This record gives sequence, structure tokens and C-alpha cells, in this order.
Amino acid sequence: MMSWSRLRLGMEGDGEELTAQETALYDRQIRVWGADAQRRLSKAHVLVYGMKGTVAEFCKNIVLAGVGSLTLVDDRVATEEAFSSNFLIPPVEDVYGGKTLAELCCNSLKDFNPMVRVSVEKGDLSSFGVEFFSKFNVVVVSCCSLSAKKLANDKCRKLSKRVAFYAVDCRDSCGEVFVDLQDYKYSKKKQDETIECDLKYPSFEDALSVPWRSLHRRMSKLYFAMRVIEKFEEAEGRSAGEVSIADLSAVLKLKKDLCTAQSLNESHVPDTLLERLVTNAKEFPPVCAVIGGILGQEVIKAISGKGDPLKNFFFFDVFDGKGIIEDISAN
Repeated sequence: MMSWSRLRLGMEGDGEELTAQETALYDRQIRVWGADAQRRLSKAHVLVYGMKGTVAEFCKNIVLAGVGSLTLVDDRVATEEAFSSNFLIPPVEDVYGGKTLAELCCNSLKDFNPMVRVSVEKGDLSSFGVEFFSKFNVVVVSCCSLSAKKLANDKCRKLSKRVAFYAVDCRDSCGEVFVDLQDYKYSKKKQDETIECDLKYPSFEDALSVPWRSLHRRMSKLYFAMRVIEKFEEAEGRSAGEVSIADLSAVLKLKKDLCTAQSLNESHVPDTLLERLVTNAKEFPPVCAVIGGILGQEVIKAISGKGDPLKNFFFFDVFDGKGIIEDISAN
């Protein structure tokens, strides 16, 4: 039987106990992961940028779990298209008309658990300063450019306290989660022995800088395909997910150029996979549930200190039904 010690994420108020109301509301999950883990969840502050369907699933999961506060950022105005994969948006035009995605999702999430403080912040991810991120213990980003992800991750790493950073992307029937817990130290007990663990995570930029030729031969093909799409969007000045079948020839050319530069056989990045990603850039709701569930699970692990954390990429493709964890680090 294995038990886990606490892992600190630089949270304030660690000494505070759960209220009687919290204990009653979260009784079942306290029986699963203990009162200490639940207390840490109730004191955690989470920032989410980009309200996609996958992120909506994640937000639902951590709100139901009882996180302390959740701050949403997404200034895009809601459209009829948005609720095809985002169940938090009411499918009634006079309800969502003129409101932002963050505002609509905020209203829905408050109904899931009134004890969780859900709020909206306005602004662009790249415009937030380092101090803005210091208010949170966990930062989750989606719907943003490659450079914006790198910048947000870098700002989290500049803080004196450790902030867990996650980047999530879901396209068509597949998706990925990136995790950066920086220097993650924890201990676990196995029978009568205490084992000290120390996981060192690379930043998003450092992970992506690992040469493709140095990765193992059975590396997830989705990893390479997602990098090609990211690079294409960045080169063309597109927003995340702003691709279509009309871009396929240019995407395939970029794949060829990247594989040549990285000394990687082109078979590792199938044309059929890239075609799926550009043809159906929208999310597939059942995949949103899978990716959002994994993301919620990993964030709860990082906050509560319960369970081995994922390091450092997770990939899922409904075509083979597999979830794959890849450790992509320079060392």
C-alpha cells in the first residue's frame, strides 16, 4: 500500500482547516484522497486562458472537486459555433449575444459549485506581466499562439514561488497536454520505506528545442504533427486553430522542410494525420471529455500531492484509442 506526502505549490493559508460546510460537501472525495488534499484544493487559485470545449471540461472537473478559485480569460465574443463543443455556453442566442466566452462560462460554472469563486479577467495572455501570474498556483493556457505559450510559461518560471503550468490543445479527434512543474520534489511511502522523488521539468520552449532525431523511434506521431501545425500558424500569422483544407499543400511542404532540417524520416509525420488536423480544426466533444479529464486529474495531483504526476506530454488520438505519455527533455 502506498501513501503520499504533501507537495507544496506555494499556497497561502496552508494551515487553515476545512469548514464544516466544505467537509460535508466534499465528504465522498475526502474519503478517497483525504482531508489534507481537499484542504489544499480549497486554497488553490487557478488561471485559465482560452475557453475551448476541452478547457470547459477541465473547468467543470476542478470546480466540482472544490478548487478555491478559478479565473477565466477569453475576450472572444460567443457565437453559435462555439457551443458545438463547449457545453458551458447556453444554446440560446439571446443569452449569449454580445457576451464573451469567459463571461458565459463563468455564469455556468458558478452553478456547478457555489463554494468555488469563479471570476473573469479581461486581457490578452501576452500582455499580462509576471506579477499577474503570481496570484495563481496553476496556469492553464489554450487557444493561443506558440509564442504566447512560451512567453506565459517563461513568466511563470520567473516567479519566486513555483506555479504549475499546463498547455492544452485539441483538434479534430486528437489532442495533447503539456506539463511544466519545474523542480517537483515529493516523497512517497511504500510499506515502511519513504522514497524521495525529484522530477525536473523543462520549460515548453526547452522541450520543443529537443532535436527530433534524438527522440526515440516510437515517439508519438501526434507530437510531430502538432509541431508542424503550430509552426505553420506562427509563420502565417494565424490564430490557433485557424487552418483549413486549403492550407494542406503548404502544411505538407512545411513538414518536408522541418523533417529535412531535423534529419527525421517523413514517415514519422503521416500526411493523413496532418490532413485530419487541418480539415477538422474544431474539437470533437468526446475527445474534449478525455483530454479535459486527464488535465483535471493532473492539476488535482499537483495541488494535492496525491499521485505520480505526468511528465511532460500526454497525447490522445481516438483513431487508436490510446493515451500516450512522452517525456521530452534535453537530459
